[in-house]
Amino acid sequence: MTDKELHGFYLELVARLQARGILCAITSGLACVHFQLAETTKDCDLLCHPQNFSLLLDELAAQQVGGLPCAYRGNLSPPLDERWHRGGWTSHFNWGRGPGAVTLDVFGRALRGSGPWEGEVSGLYISPHIVAQMKRTNRDKDWPFITLLGTRLVKMGDQRGWLHIFSEDTLAELLRDFSCPAELLARRPALRLAVERDQRVRAALLAERLLWERLDALRISIYERALRPYLVAVRRARMPDGMPLAESHPIRLQCAEVHLAVSPLRDYGIERLIEAARHEAIHKSGLIAEATLWLPDVRENFAYLN
Repeated sequence: MTDKELHGFYLELVARLQARGILCAITSGLACVHFQLAETTKDCDLLCHPQNFSLLLDELAAQQVGGLPCAYRGNLSPPLDERWHRGGWTSHFNWGRGPGAVTLDVFGRALRGSGPWEGEVSGLYISPHIVAQMKRTNRDKDWPFITLLGTRLVKMGDQRGWLHIFSEDTLAELLRDFSCPAELLARRPALRLAVERDQRVRAALLAERLLWERLDALRISIYERALRPYLVAVRRARMPDGMPLAESHPIRLQCAEVHLAVSPLRDYGIERLIEAARHEAIHKSGLIAEATLWLPDVRENFAYLN
């Protein structure tokens, strides 16, 4: 498929899902393409309400690409089931294999979301606010898009955009034309430094970004450890690559029910996770004396686990 054909396939798929009453929306890279912040992407990330998973599975099982059925991608994918997605897991699908495979990642929860995503759907897409929250990862390539999304929101009149800008220069430029609400200055201390033109704002933004990166890196390590027994069980089940969903899904469910923790992050402890990430971020930033004062309270960004 060309990029244009691939994007068309994803859009038609999501439009068909919504027409069937499935509450879902495109997020991440393909949403950034829609917002004209990126030129292209090969993947599609989809938010879908967990109560609609059975309908989604039916639709995916019926959809073929080039005569190939939809299948779970490799042995690592957890099953598309409400129990695990409420615990922060993600399911991965593809049509075909190798570089030309068409891929789809399904999220039942907006990772790092501070509130329900279901009210943020506009057409086929989730709002820039949700996309920006989900992109707070440990990958360098995501961070420029967070600032671009925040800038878009501020210029649209959505004040939540101030929470997503991690560029000192962009903050200075926006503050010449827009006012940042006092309640957001309280929620995000680095913003107050920007408003006051305090030279420490760059260091504060760095410390905050490091916090988000460490939170994501630690989260990934926790889920990877929890995934190992499940991976072994799926391998032992000897399901062939490309096995149709109708056949492979019940087997994955059986493996998960015995070998996959429902909510590893909750089991680990959110407060414990945040404290470890704060400690690592402060140490790495080299701003031990002051960084604690500048870091935001990120507990609301784990509300998706409740």
